[in-house]
Order: sequence, then C-alpha cells, then structure tokens
Amino acid sequence: MSVELHRPVTIGVAGGTGSGKTTVSNQILERVGSKHIAYLTHDSYYKDFRELSDEERRRINFDHPDSLDTALMIEHVRSLQDSLPVEVPVYDFTSDRRTSKVDIVTPQPIILVEGILIFVERELRDLFDIRIYVDTDADIRFIRRLKRDMQERNRSAESVIDQYLATVRPMHLKFVEPTKRYADVIIPEGGFNFVAIDMIADRIRSMLRGRDR
Repeated sequence: MSVELHRPVTIGVAGGTGSGKTTVSNQILERVGSKHIAYLTHDSYYKDFRELSDEERRRINFDHPDSLDTALMIEHVRSLQDSLPVEVPVYDFTSDRRTSKVDIVTPQPIILVEGILIFVERELRDLFDIRIYVDTDADIRFIRRLKRDMQERNRSAESVIDQYLATVRPMHLKFVEPTKRYADVIIPEGGFNFVAIDMIADRIRSMLRGRDR
C-alpha cells in the first residue's frame, strides 16, 4: 500500500447492498476530514436508459456490472489522481436515467470511491491504494435494502423482494462476494465496527503524512 510522492491516496470501499459501505465511508470522511477527500460513488455512474420503454427498463439487471459506466469512473479517478476536476453524473433512481445536472468533484489528497462492484474490474481495482470490503450478514443487508428502496426510491415491498430474488442475491454471489479476496481490510458488521474504522482512519492519516513529507 505504498503511495507515490504527492499522489493522492486512493481508497475503495466495497461490499454487498446494505452492508454499510456508505456508513463506513461517512465515518472515514468525518474522522479524516471531508475537506481533504474527493468522494465518488459507483451509483452515480449507472448508464442512462432514458431511450428505453418502461417495460424494457424493468428487464434490466441493475446488479450486473454491465449496467454501470465503469469506464467513465476509471477516467474520473485517473483525472483526480492527476489533479484534474471531474463532472460526475447525477442519477435519478426513480426514472432510471441521468439528469441534466452534474456534480463537480475537485482534486484532493484523498480519493474515496464507494460501490458494490468497484473491485470486479481489474482496471478500476488496481487504482486503489487501500481496498476495504464491508462484510455484513445477508438478512441484515436485505432489510436495509428493503427500507431504503421503499423510502428513498418510491418502490413497493413486492418489487424490492422480486428484484432481490431475481438479480440482487444471485449477482451478489456471482460478482460481489468473490471480490472479498482482493480486500486489504475486511470490516465485519459494517459501520458499527468503530475499532476497525479507527484503525483505517489512522492508517490513512499516516499515509497522508508520509505523502506530505
């Protein structure tokens, strides 16, 4: 986990849906300082399906790597590593399409990338200096997913359950769970494992001090 002189420390946080990736990421932002961190989420990079009909969109497997524009994320991470700002898409999950808006993310000493599938493709995986996998029991992850999709994405319980059984669970077993072997650190119990999060934050601060020297 060595870092080139003056190169940003690039961190990836992966794990299954509802595992607590966002909580862990927010804890890192809080402990290390959000003003020092360029934060990207893979969810922002879903492909734009506005040209498809409602029926066609319902058939899309949003839990498969092909549903994400990972090439654009790779381009953005590399740009941030080269001290260039990026325009991150803003995605509307209620209509399965990108909006006309973008978020400007500016270069910082730390790049923090979060997403279920960010360790799947080697080209993206190799950009990370630290790879963190958040490991949480499947039943807890499902309950969190159900509550989130109903409250934040205007989904019915039946549609969330159907999607979980049809694509979320099988894609987790096929793509997400196997990427645990690429992790430098595995965090059980997600964002509630404060000991692990404190150790990671200390490590990041140490890497930053070494980079500055």
